[in-house]
Amino acid sequence: MTSEQVRAARMLLRWEQKDLAERAAISLPSIKRLETQPGPLKAHAGTIRAIQEAFEDAGVEFIAEGETSASAGAGVRLKAGA
Repeated sequence: MTSEQVRAARMLLRWEQKDLAERAAISLPSIKRLETQPGPLKAHAGTIRAIQEAFEDAGVEFIAEGETSASAGAGVRLKAGA
């Protein structure tokens, strides 16, 4: 998961950083720090897992680089019906 995916997922859900922090049970300063560093998240596996689970529980799917086509980058989307 990248910081770009985190920001995009928040925008899809119309969450502020504090919403993600609360739902993932992570400090707001940690969310802010993680989002400012481009590329893959530089955090403990448990922190990344908590962020991913918070988003997935809210209906976000993570798209791996090249998952939809050979030239497509990583991204996020809402699950059908979410």
